[in-house]
Amino acid sequence: MQITFDGGKVITAHLRNHAVRTDQPPASGGEDTAPSPFELFLASIGTCAGIYVKSFCDNRHIPTEKIKIVETVESDKETGLPVNILIDIQLPPDFPEKYIASVIHVAELCKVKRSIKNPPEFKIVTTIK
Repeated sequence: MQITFDGGKVITAHLRNHAVRTDQPPASGGEDTAPSPFELFLASIGTCAGIYVKSFCDNRHIPTEKIKIVETVESDKETGLPVNILIDIQLPPDFPEKYIASVIHVAELCKVKRSIKNPPEFKIVTTIK
């Protein structure tokens, strides 16, 4: 993955054949042309849970059009860091009751969430090229 500085506060991550743009809101000097890096981090938690739920349902031929995941973040007022993250998997009334606990279980398997619970060590270096 390479990260490029693309003018203003726009920073882009290039990975495989994709470019993921970020920007900052105006209050932080950006133009709000893309989500902030922290917003993408939070979105990765919900979308990761979502892919696990989607795969579970697909494997059982359960329609997912009426399933919605709502993520709510409670942050520390001083640090701005999350203290509670609620992932609410909203299921339609006709969702098979026997799979409700399993849907919660598969969402718990999310690799992003597991990475937060067991954080990696970070090493930051510089090179002159």
